[in-house]
Amino acid sequence: MITALVLVLAGTTAPQTGQASEPSTLQDGFEAQDFSPEGGLYYRDNFEQSAGEVVFQSEITRAGRGALQLSVRPLCPAGAEGCSERAEIWERTALRIPYDKGVWYGFSMRFAEPVPQDDHRYVMAQWKREIGPEADGDFSPFLALRMRSGVVFATVETNFLALPPDAPPAANGRCPAGWSPVWLRPETRQMRVLVAHAPNWSDRIGPEFDRCTNAVRVTGPRALPEAGPSWHDYGFYTLPGPRGGGMIHIAVDGAIAATIRGHIGHDDHGLGENQYFKFGPYRDAGAGKWTLFYDNFIRAATCEAVLPKARCEGLE
Repeated sequence: MITALVLVLAGTTAPQTGQASEPSTLQDGFEAQDFSPEGGLYYRDNFEQSAGEVVFQSEITRAGRGALQLSVRPLCPAGAEGCSERAEIWERTALRIPYDKGVWYGFSMRFAEPVPQDDHRYVMAQWKREIGPEADGDFSPFLALRMRSGVVFATVETNFLALPPDAPPAANGRCPAGWSPVWLRPETRQMRVLVAHAPNWSDRIGPEFDRCTNAVRVTGPRALPEAGPSWHDYGFYTLPGPRGGGMIHIAVDGAIAATIRGHIGHDDHGLGENQYFKFGPYRDAGAGKWTLFYDNFIRAATCEAVLPKARCEGLE
C-alpha cells in the first residue's frame, strides 16, 4: 500500500554548536509509514519544500518492503528569481557532524521515468557547511550529486584560489593528469570542481568547467551511473578541508569511483561549526513532475558500515 506522508514541522535552520564529537550511526530503510527514530531524518517544512511530495511506498524498493518516493512539482510564480522547488530530507540539527570530522554516508537511489533532459539545474544529494547570520553571501555545497541535460555528475566546491601560471585550459570538462576541471567563480569567492560524471557526458555542460586546477586532485575512474529506472548504491566519505587537507571518497555499487583530495569546502567568516547532509530532488523553478526513489540510508563512522570490507582496505 502506498501512503502519503503528512508534512511535519521539525528542526531549525539556525546552526547549533556543541554537537556530538563523533558520528553516531543513523539508519533508515523506510520500512514504515514515517521516518525511523533511528534514522535521524525529517522533512523540512517551508515554501520551497511545499513543492514536494513524500511517499513511503512498497511497490518500488531496493531491499525490504519499503522505499521512499520523493517528487517535486511546479511551484514558483512566473518571473520569480531565486525560487527553487524541493523535496529534501534532512538530518536533524542536533545530530550534525563537526566540519573537521570525517563521516560515511550511504543510500540507494533510482530515477523515475521520464528523466528530465533539459539544460537545467537538478540536485539529488548535497553536503553543506552551516551558514550563520554573520556570513557574507551564499555558499554552495562542498559536495553535490547533480544532473543537467540528463547527465549525472558530481562536484566539489571550495574557496576561490587563483590558478598557477602554468594552469592549462580544460577541453570539454577534461584536464591533463594531475589537474581537475574547474569553474572559477571569483565573484562569489568560490570555485566548483568537476570530480565524476556519467558516460553520456554532454558538451552542453563541459564548457562551464573551462579551466584546470591542481588545488583539488581526483583519482579513480570518476565514473557515475547514467540516470535511469535502475537502482544504484552510493557511498560517500566526507572530510572537508578548506585549507588543503580535505578528502572525499565516492563509491558506486560497492566500488570506489573517485577519491578527491585537497581544498574542499569553505572557510569564511560567519560559517558554522558543522557539516550537514540532505537528499532528495531539488531544482530551479521547472515544468512537470520530477520523481526519485531512495532506500537504505545510513550514516556511520566506519567504511565497513557502508561498503564491503574488502573495498575498504587501503582507504585513508
